[in-house]
Amino acid sequence: PKPGDLIEVDRIFYKHWALYLGNGYVINVTPVDEGAPTLSVSTLSMFTGQAKVKKQLLKEVVGNDSWKVNNKYDRSRTPLPVEVIIQRAKLYIDMEVTYDVLGNNCEHFVTMLRYGEGVSDQARIAIGSMAAVGAVALASTALVGLFGSKSREKEY
Repeated sequence: PKPGDLIEVDRIFYKHWALYLGNGYVINVTPVDEGAPTLSVSTLSMFTGQAKVKKQLLKEVVGNDSWKVNNKYDRSRTPLPVEVIIQRAKLYIDMEVTYDVLGNNCEHFVTMLRYGEGVSDQARIAIGSMAAVGAVALASTALVGLFGSKSREKEY
């Protein structure tokens, strides 16, 4: 990777994102609890609403998971100059930041550093999925209300 690149790490149920700083280091959001593994950032931070920004070795963040450089938003957004990205990133090291899986997650954080705007496809997809499930549930409820229930219960 090159400084300023977005690093996508494949976790079991989600993608974790970091930003490459150079010399083997990345910046990423981690649980506020110092003893908690980086792997659990979304789970722990989801409940606390807080995360800590850390500079760590890429190999520590990745562990045994696979990873790749993924600057996918370069197709629709212009990255800031590398020097600006790195300078902005360094300002956040060791800070506590708010964390929200759908509105302010690890992908939002690193894309904010790279592009000046936080975006997250995985959050957008999750929100879309929740909206679809909600729409199906609402439609089912409406149909039951419209046509009534056909079940017959015995009286004892």
